[in-house]
Amino acid sequence: MTAAKTKNIPRDPVWYPFTQMAEFLEASPLAIAAAEGCWLIDAAGNRYLDGVSSLWANVHGHRHPVIDAAVRAQLDRVAHSTMLGLSHAGGIELARQLAELAPAGLSRVFYSDSGATAVEIALKMAYQYWQLKGEHQKRLFLKMGEAYHGDTIGAVSLGGMDLFHERFGGLLFDSIKIPTPHLYRHPFGNCSEAEATQRFFDQSAAIIRQHAGQACAVVVEPIMQGAAGMIVHPEGFLRHLRELTREHGLLLIADEVAVGFGRTGRMFACEWEEVAPDLMCLGKGITGGYLPLAATLATEEIFSAFLGEFAELKTFFHGHTYTGNPLACVAALASLEIFRTERTLAPDVFGPKAAAYTAGMARLARLPHVGSARFRGLMGGVELVRNRESGEPYPFAERRGHQVALAARKHGVLLRPLGDVVVLLPPLAVSLAELEHLFYGAEKAIVAVTGS
Repeated sequence: MTAAKTKNIPRDPVWYPFTQMAEFLEASPLAIAAAEGCWLIDAAGNRYLDGVSSLWANVHGHRHPVIDAAVRAQLDRVAHSTMLGLSHAGGIELARQLAELAPAGLSRVFYSDSGATAVEIALKMAYQYWQLKGEHQKRLFLKMGEAYHGDTIGAVSLGGMDLFHERFGGLLFDSIKIPTPHLYRHPFGNCSEAEATQRFFDQSAAIIRQHAGQACAVVVEPIMQGAAGMIVHPEGFLRHLRELTREHGLLLIADEVAVGFGRTGRMFACEWEEVAPDLMCLGKGITGGYLPLAATLATEEIFSAFLGEFAELKTFFHGHTYTGNPLACVAALASLEIFRTERTLAPDVFGPKAAAYTAGMARLARLPHVGSARFRGLMGGVELVRNRESGEPYPFAERRGHQVALAARKHGVLLRPLGDVVVLLPPLAVSLAELEHLFYGAEKAIVAVTGS
């Protein structure tokens, strides 16, 4: 390429995700050059605690020797081969282990490469399942208000966040919203949490009953809606949805992409209410945060509906180039090995961390401009408000959450907010001392930005 042709190429030509690029036309974002354990290191050598697990994906820390060794060994065998007509030992073994770990009945594993694709696969499986059963009227999906399932078109159709999704309305298929049981910002006026919870239960039952004849499935992020602002559902809500879907003959799709692999204190969030969905979507932490991989788990009942002679066209015609990538599969197997050998979720290991995290959130909850602290396990966030008594939010354009994230860097902590909800989601490998560092940095940053 000649010099003349390169003149107009920016020094940093990357178009960054979820970023107003006007902010980075003259300078790049903070550049990460290395990592160690729960820490990220920038190009200047500054160390930051990874307070959001590299977008909720890292589980056992960066450069874990077990995962590093597994990936290196796999490189000596094969980095990638297709799963369209071929297979490999790592993919088969990982599917076996996932089926053993998953809620009862989820026996079949379909691989892809991101949480959004796992959701796309689940909705297409659900749709085709009913078509193959002769229930051609079942075409609708029921979703939670404020839902987030990824950024591909099918996943966006199942989403409910106007900030991200409204502009693409003309591209989306119709779906039905079930109100999110958000007890901090519910629409029922002056009533108790118990009363608000019952109203949400009643609303969901009425909507499911109304649309049951035309609906394929209810799609839910179990226990906690992450991208919506770390909204924790009231106890029993997931079980309530499971009972309703069984009663009315709908499938239940659990999107465990964000909440799976120990984030809430159980391997899968569905375990908190002993719920077994019909389809379950996995991603993010599946490889310990190393490589892109996702999986959609299905029951044998759903799988068997797709079996038949080729000419019957029951085949699930869907796949991806990097489906079941061997490097990613061995990373995932190594991650599951670490869960076992390091007893990551054992009460005597996870419990003290959960207690320290709870104490840290309680500390932040007492700050004058924190309206709500919402969490489960080591996953949560605090909502910044202008007026604590009324819950009045800060003006959107002030970007208080973003300012907190920038301020936290001065204290050696990397955060990424959801609007004015400051997310605190460290790797499960975080130590008690590192948790103290996380909450100290977050507290100092919140006080600096809100003038508390």
